Amino acid sequence: MGCVLCPRRCNVDRQAGEKGFCQAGWLPRVALADLHFWEEPCISGTRGSGAVFFSRCNLACVFCQNHDISQPGAGEIGEEMDPRGLKDIFFALEAKGAHNINLVSPTHHSKVIAEAIELAKKEGIRIPFVYNSNGYESMETLRFMEGLIDVYLPDLKYHSDDLAMRYSSAPSYFRYATSAILEMARQVGTPVFDSQGIIRKGLIVRHLVLPGHIEDSKAVLRWIKGNLPAGTFVSVMSQYYPVHRALRFPEISRKLTRREYDEVVEECLKIGLEDGYFQELSSASPEYTPDFLRKDPGSRT
Repeated sequence: MGCVLCPRRCNVDRQAGEKGFCQAGWLPRVALADLHFWEEPCISGTRGSGAVFFSRCNLACVFCQNHDISQPGAGEIGEEMDPRGLKDIFFALEAKGAHNINLVSPTHHSKVIAEAIELAKKEGIRIPFVYNSNGYESMETLRFMEGLIDVYLPDLKYHSDDLAMRYSSAPSYFRYATSAILEMARQVGTPVFDSQGIIRKGLIVRHLVLPGHIEDSKAVLRWIKGNLPAGTFVSVMSQYYPVHRALRFPEISRKLTRREYDEVVEECLKIGLEDGYFQELSSASPEYTPDFLRKDPGSRT
C-alpha cells in the first residue's frame, strides 16, 4: 500500500524500498534516545524527558536545527528499529527515570510507532507518550494514534502559505496543521498535570518566532485564541538562530531581536493567551541542540 501518512500522500511503497519526500525507509531509524532536559518545564521536569529522535522528516525546513538527521542529504544516522525494539527503548527510558516518552518527528513512522506503543502499554509502561510533531499531519494518522498518545506537542509554524513554501516546501501548511491541531485538541483536551507540575495529558502548541516575520506570528496566535479551548497552553519560542540553509535567505539570516520577540509576547498577552511558556533570547544557541554526530549517541538508550 502506498504511503499516505502525511499530507504529501506520496503513495510510494516504503515497505518495498520505495522512497517519497521524506526519503525514509519503512522502519524508523532512531538517531538518539536519551533523557532530554530542554523541553518545556512540564515535559522535561527534574528528571528529563525520554526523547526518541527519529531520522528524516516530512518537511524541508531551511532553518532546521536537527538538520544532521532530518534533511535530504543527511547521513543515515542511527539504527533501524522494529516495534519490539522501539518498545524496549521506551522501557529503558522509563527505567532511567524519564517523565515521559517524547517521540520527536514521529509522523513518517507513525504506523510502526503505534505498534510499539501498543506493545508497551500491554506490558505495563506507566509514563505518558508525547507526540512531538511539526504539525504537518494527516487526519488518518492522527485518528489511529487516538488513545495511544497522551500529550500532543505540535508546531504551528506559519500562518502564511507563502512562508511555508519558501522555508519548508510545505503546500497548504496552515490548513493541514490547524486541522490537525483541532483533532489533537479533541483527543486530549487542555493540559492535566500531576502534583509535581508534570503534564500527564493534553495539548501544548509551539510557535517559533522567525526574524522579520512577527506579523505572521501574531496571526498564528490569533488563530489559536479564536479556535482552541480556553486553557490551551502555548509555547512561544525565541530559540531561532540561522543554521542549515537559512543563511541563503537574507531576511532570516540573523537571530531575533529583543524588540521583535517582545512584540509577539505582548500580542499574546493582549489577546488573552496567558497559559504557557515564553523563552529567554539566550535559548537561541546550538548548545541546546543534541549532538547527533557524536560517536556514542546516548545509549540508544
